[in-house]
Amino acid sequence: MLLVRAIPAVLAAAGAAAVALWLRADASLEAHPRAVTPSRREVRTAQVAFPGHFQQGPGQPADVPGSWSGLRGDRRDGISTEAVPLARTWGADGPPVLWSVPVGIGYAAPAVRGGRVYVLDYDEEREADALRCLSLEDGREVWRRWYEIPIESVHGISRTIPAVTDQHVVTLGPMCHVMCVDAVTGEFRWGLDLVKEYRTVVPKWYAGQCPLIDEGRAILAPAGDEWLLVGVDLETGQVAWRTPNPRGWRMTHASVVPMAFKGRRMYVYCGSGGVAAVAAEEGAGAKAGDLLWERDDWRVKFANVPSPVPAGEGRLLLAGGYGAGAMLLQLKEEEDGKITTSVIWRLENSREFGSEQQTPIFYGNHVFGILPKEAGGLGGQLVCLDLEGRHVWTSGSADKFGLGPLLVAGDRLLVMNDDGLLTMAEATSAGFRPLAKAQVLPDGHETWGPMAIVGGRLIVRDLKRMVCLDLRQPPG
Repeated sequence: MLLVRAIPAVLAAAGAAAVALWLRADASLEAHPRAVTPSRREVRTAQVAFPGHFQQGPGQPADVPGSWSGLRGDRRDGISTEAVPLARTWGADGPPVLWSVPVGIGYAAPAVRGGRVYVLDYDEEREADALRCLSLEDGREVWRRWYEIPIESVHGISRTIPAVTDQHVVTLGPMCHVMCVDAVTGEFRWGLDLVKEYRTVVPKWYAGQCPLIDEGRAILAPAGDEWLLVGVDLETGQVAWRTPNPRGWRMTHASVVPMAFKGRRMYVYCGSGGVAAVAAEEGAGAKAGDLLWERDDWRVKFANVPSPVPAGEGRLLLAGGYGAGAMLLQLKEEEDGKITTSVIWRLENSREFGSEQQTPIFYGNHVFGILPKEAGGLGGQLVCLDLEGRHVWTSGSADKFGLGPLLVAGDRLLVMNDDGLLTMAEATSAGFRPLAKAQVLPDGHETWGPMAIVGGRLIVRDLKRMVCLDLRQPPG
């Protein structure tokens, strides 16, 4: 997936105690899940007419290799490993602006692939979710596909990031409508209404979950009456597997994250009642979608926004705002092949660590994140945390970033504050070492949407505009 400076802008995601009550999904699955019994939970419905409408534009894809193919990049870790040299400092005017385009009110961030920029915008004039494909070269629109859905702004409307491959784009709209289109032509493939099909409850301030594409499937967490996670075949739109939801966990603003452990791949999701992992593929006595482990002792009371962070060697970091603090888990494979989890440490004091909105980054065997407002005088500061849960450094009272996004590119940390001030610093545990600062969004307001970087081009946004900056090292 908003109270000003307090509620999730983007995000960038089951059951409680007894694993035995988690039932396997049916061996044979139809294209749409079966009907469920009526629920007493509030379910907001809003009908859309897929495939909607299409419009070709004048833009042409840029001849720029590389991709940032969804939430937090290709690996969902917030790290770019491209070899494009970046400038170590900027002039008085900051990095060059390559293009700027208006966008609908919100925080929806871009995915980039094949020289194209994809953003699920909200077209206020048409009252429609609009998937816009822009040229990375100049920002001109290559095409757009939209479907009408009236939505009122609640401190913004759009909050999610598409998932992109060379062939497909999958989006999840504010009211939980999923759409898959051809990544090149924009041709409609299939659509899914999570509220209608799964009785998903649309989160407050609208959906912030960003879809995941993995192994030819769209991985989604509808967290409806019966099913927690689903894997949907990209080509057909048919359900390949489902994970039961007997505890009735609801959708949060967090997103599903892939994780590997002991040769086994899994999807980890933080729902309203805890955190769980399901098998991504068949193996070790489990089939895709089967529950591998769960915990009900991680809950964010007000708004669960940051996604889980794999932290190497079977560790998993969970961080939240609103007093939730943070927890580092250790996965273990038992002799019978089952996976269990234990708590390495728990920081219940948000002054030590937590994250209100942006998902922290695990880099160089350390964690980089922005402390929540509950941290008092440290609130809004960038912090480097070691794997013992201790502060290595904080950015100081003169460098606060509020709810702004961050990413790592090469050996640089790029961090935005609430008002459009971009800071570039060394990505090191040796100390906070800023290299350059620039007001890249003049009069910026709520610049909370996650950033994307491809080919040295950084895309940032505030409530109403999206800007592409040239961070490349000048020639010569």
